[in-house]
Amino acid sequence: MDFTISPELDKLRLRVRDFIAGEVLPLEDSKDSYNEFENIRLSLLKPLREKARKEGLWAPQMPKERGGLGLGVAEWAVFYEEAARSIFGPVVLNCQAPDDGNMSVLNKALASDEMKDKWLQPIIDGDVRSSFVMTEPAPGSGSDPGGMMLTSAERKNDRYIISGRKWYISGAAVASHFILMARTSDDPRNGLSAFLFHKDDPGWRIVRRIGNMGPDEHGGVCELEFDGLEIPMANRLMEEGDGLRLTQMRLGPARLTHCMRWLGMAKRCMEIANDYVSKREAFGSKLVERESIQIMMGDVAAAIQTGKLLTMHAAWLIDQGDKAQREVSMAKIHVADTLHQAADTALQLMGAKGYSEDSVVEWIYRYARCARLVDGASEVHKMVLSRHYQKRGNDFWDWPVDGGGDS
Repeated sequence: MDFTISPELDKLRLRVRDFIAGEVLPLEDSKDSYNEFENIRLSLLKPLREKARKEGLWAPQMPKERGGLGLGVAEWAVFYEEAARSIFGPVVLNCQAPDDGNMSVLNKALASDEMKDKWLQPIIDGDVRSSFVMTEPAPGSGSDPGGMMLTSAERKNDRYIISGRKWYISGAAVASHFILMARTSDDPRNGLSAFLFHKDDPGWRIVRRIGNMGPDEHGGVCELEFDGLEIPMANRLMEEGDGLRLTQMRLGPARLTHCMRWLGMAKRCMEIANDYVSKREAFGSKLVERESIQIMMGDVAAAIQTGKLLTMHAAWLIDQGDKAQREVSMAKIHVADTLHQAADTALQLMGAKGYSEDSVVEWIYRYARCARLVDGASEVHKMVLSRHYQKRGNDFWDWPVDGGGDS
């Protein structure tokens, strides 16, 4: 494994850094830049996205022939980390959740160029937003969609009739294209299927937008009700019964892109905190000169580097064709904790300023708490790791061998 990046990728990284510093970061300081859900106002977003496209900094995960940059997964990490130096950066460069994961899975799962033109290309172009519809109110599906999903898709002639309820669906309030998971049989492994529907299709509604303790992505998280939504067979993704497989195809890389963005945000917290303690004086010396402050900063610096290595290792494995399930879980657990540690440390070092809205640190601090929940709670990922260990014993920590050694 060699995580050395090419000169071309390094140039791209620096171009992202310059764009974020010059075009995006300054917007964070003005309350006029934010909408009522504490994200960038859409009226500001559109011209920034146009600038990003002109600069060749758009949709890094998508193929070049569809307007993206055609980067590999390990290369995403370099790009995403720089994009997330600003809380607005990923959405400006079209590498934000949930569109990021939705674009990636649609690019893999859609069988024809015609379907990609209809359902994928508008998301790549930034003309529409998308949503992944899986989680349900109890006793429905959460961390165990295969065994607990209640939303049904009943087949009638050439279409499916959808009935059920979903909630905490990211981006639903602004999405036009939806990927829906529903039960088509009682088979524990092959009982789910995936479907596409459009916001204007009848037979469903948004019940409410659910308030959160933290800032909201565009479209928030919503509760949805399905009461007779009709989906043509042509809008089924993959084969009937392949829904769990599609979910796994989507969530593995999506968890990792969360880690990539969170590392950028954690570095931003360190950057802000370091600037503060380097200037702030108390009791005759600058804060940065104190051993206790240096220990706190050093802990975070080491945690970020560990997170980078875990993330890059998982990304490298995915690029080799491996599912990297255990590696993604390890990265997800560690980087989620690291983001919270970085935000909490920065807030503590900055005192009242860190707690106030004068600094973006308090925004990141509130956002960071969801990191241990989204795309699988940390405890679930620890269970995944335990199952891998029980199966493999000391070979859990195997050495990769050229041409062999799976995960």
